[in-house]
Amino acid sequence: MCQRGRMATVPRHLLLSWTTAVPVLALLVLAVTWGRELPTVVELLVALVLVGAVLAAVHHAEVVAHRVGEPFGSLVLAVAVTVIEVALIVTLMVSGGEETASLPRDTVFAAVMITCNGIVGLSLLLGALRHDLVVFNAEGTGAALATVTTLAVLSLVLPTFTTGREGPQFSPSQLAFAAVASLVLYGAFVLTQTVRHRDFFLPVVREGVPAEDEHAEPPTGRAALTSLALLLVALVAVVGLAKVESPAIEDAVAAVGFPQSFVGVVIALLVLLPETVAAARAARRDRLQISLNLAFGSAMASIGLTIPAIAVASIWLEGPLLLGLGATQTVLLAVTVVVGTLTVVPGRATRLQGAVHLVLLAAFLFLAVNP
Repeated sequence: MCQRGRMATVPRHLLLSWTTAVPVLALLVLAVTWGRELPTVVELLVALVLVGAVLAAVHHAEVVAHRVGEPFGSLVLAVAVTVIEVALIVTLMVSGGEETASLPRDTVFAAVMITCNGIVGLSLLLGALRHDLVVFNAEGTGAALATVTTLAVLSLVLPTFTTGREGPQFSPSQLAFAAVASLVLYGAFVLTQTVRHRDFFLPVVREGVPAEDEHAEPPTGRAALTSLALLLVALVAVVGLAKVESPAIEDAVAAVGFPQSFVGVVIALLVLLPETVAAARAARRDRLQISLNLAFGSAMASIGLTIPAIAVASIWLEGPLLLGLGATQTVLLAVTVVVGTLTVVPGRATRLQGAVHLVLLAAFLFLAVNP
């Protein structure tokens, strides 16, 4: 009996050691490969380590989420990824000069399309395929979509129509207003989500259908803190290794004849992999509200934290800062908002809504390749 008990615990210990070792290994690989030209074989190995770091990040995010409860778990993952992403954008802008004038716009818009169409659509489809009809909290999700829409219009649409500066950019005072407004909106949403109306963002449990993780024992405080530290390590490694892989991505994009701007889309897809995997797993457990918290929370954090950071960085950055979207991008954003509203209002959805959002993502990716 004792031997059987010990054997039963082996997979758990192996899992814990794997999820502990991979983030540290990924960080070491990042330190060794950063700023160097890599042969093809090494690039493939780096890609494998990147995938492992993504899976480890998702595991540790779920441990933290189980300890602190929703919606704090989703908030931790979304903010952590976005903070590291913002640091990467500022670093690239400092080293890239005027060629990176549109990098914040391209990255933020790609993040909005990937989260609001890709993650939302995938979660709806996976959840509906397994549970036929998925349910969620329309009040909380609607508030999140409204905040994302307002942030996107203030930061990405208005610069196209303002006249303070030539081209799709803000004047210094307009940029300062957009930065402050972004912080106020994001702070107000986080306060609403975590304090005043937390119940609007909790998963909807169907009557008579227990949650798959309802009776799971929460981790200890020490285990949660360890997972939080390893989550941050894994996310640093994910974003850093995505940057290490960017030369190979650029070469592949050029080889197939795609526009160079598509590189930003690919990197955004890599950076958002942890949220995507976590949202998909939550949807399959009939926890669609967690998936939507991750999707809209990531979009919100991407705008609400990037624009203020870029506004501060613009004090010493030289050259223009192009934030305004083009006509095609504006149309895609408008259709995404309309479709998202129609999806959110009923508080339930089928696989059709998932397919619609995924088609919008496909349209964004196609037009990024064929502008």
